[in-house]
Amino acid sequence: MSTWTAEELDRVGAADELQIASRRADGSLRPFVTIWVARVGDELFVRSAYGPGNPWFRRAQASGAGRIRAGGVERDVAFVEPPADVHEAVDAAYHAKYDRYGPKIVGTVVGPQVIATTLRLEPAAV
Repeated sequence: MSTWTAEELDRVGAADELQIASRRADGSLRPFVTIWVARVGDELFVRSAYGPGNPWFRRAQASGAGRIRAGGVERDVAFVEPPADVHEAVDAAYHAKYDRYGPKIVGTVVGPQVIATTLRLEPAAV
């Protein structure tokens, strides 16, 4: 397991948007999709705004690996199920970062309905 550097956490955590791509079975990357990202402490989280059927989420969950780009950082990652006790902090991070977009939009990535569609981004060894 690798860890994020302080600079990577700062840059990705501050980025308004993150591009995410999962890996195909042959190791190649699928096309990048733009989503939101939340930082909680020294960890980064993403959520599917439109439920578990969202194609990028299904592919990320199935492959378990991919690549992210945000804030000038590009890194291979593993998509990991987060611990159950982190969801309240992830909600708070999404609110703090994105509430300026309004409750209708932010509501798609906070609350109990998105717990099952939350992934922790774990950096791959370089």
